[in-house]
Amino acid sequence: MKAYLISYDLDKPGQNYDRVTARLKQHGAVRVLLSQWALKTTWSAIQLRDDLQANGIDSSDRLLVTELRGEWAFSNVLASEQFKQIAA
Repeated sequence: MKAYLISYDLDKPGQNYDRVTARLKQHGAVRVLLSQWALKTTWSAIQLRDDLQANGIDSSDRLLVTELRGEWAFSNVLASEQFKQIAA
């Protein structure tokens, strides 16, 4: 399994992006910043991107799915203990 960090900018004011957060939770992701999630999965970055685009990310939104490897550090993130387990 690989660890990924998913970041997004949702650009349509007034839109309901509950589908995006619900889908991330279905993947077992934890929120580490307001628009950033971490998860471990057997899926590829491309599969995750395509899945999120099919589940609430609009064409005007920005999305980055990147594998977590190597050195990392954090301060005051949400779900810090879960993030440590994912990124380890």
